[in-house]
Amino acid sequence: MARASMSSSSSLSDSSSSQIRNIVGDFVGQLSALIEQDAVARARQAIMSAFSGGDAPNLTANGKRRGRPPGSGRHAAGAMLALAGVGGGTAVKKRKKAPIQLCPVPGCTNRAAPVFGMVCAKHKDLSKAAIRKFREARRAKRDKAQGKMTAKAPVQARARRKPVKRKVRSAPRSATPPAAKAAATA
Repeated sequence: MARASMSSSSSLSDSSSSQIRNIVGDFVGQLSALIEQDAVARARQAIMSAFSGGDAPNLTANGKRRGRPPGSGRHAAGAMLALAGVGGGTAVKKRKKAPIQLCPVPGCTNRAAPVFGMVCAKHKDLSKAAIRKFREARRAKRDKAQGKMTAKAPVQARARRKPVKRKVRSAPRSATPPAAKAAATA
């Protein structure tokens, strides 16, 4: 009887191990197919970006695009049409940079920086009134060279008023007189 039970358990283990092998084989096949699909998608994307100059759509695994949809930038369609010479599209102009601003102190050719109040690092400790006078002198010289009349006289520094003296407030008095407090504590 012991032999019969052993032979039946070995046949059971053989059938379960073959089932496990089949399940593992199916899993490995599916996993390798997914890896192959991913590799093909990456290769396709690399080839597309190489041929289109890097503007290939960034597609996810399910084929959808990532990020902002194409042509949603400022006047992108009009700019493309203008570049192609089609229709009445207007090209978008790039922003022109402002000219370099120099320090207003006469004879100084260093760049002015906003962190120093639009003067150079060397002259950052000058008073605002002195800097204002330098700017007005430079502006007047430029206007004179161009033949313009200055409409306003140079701004003079306002006289500072003396501060108003205020009365010093004493400490608020308590509701009980000091004599009553002394009697209460004693």
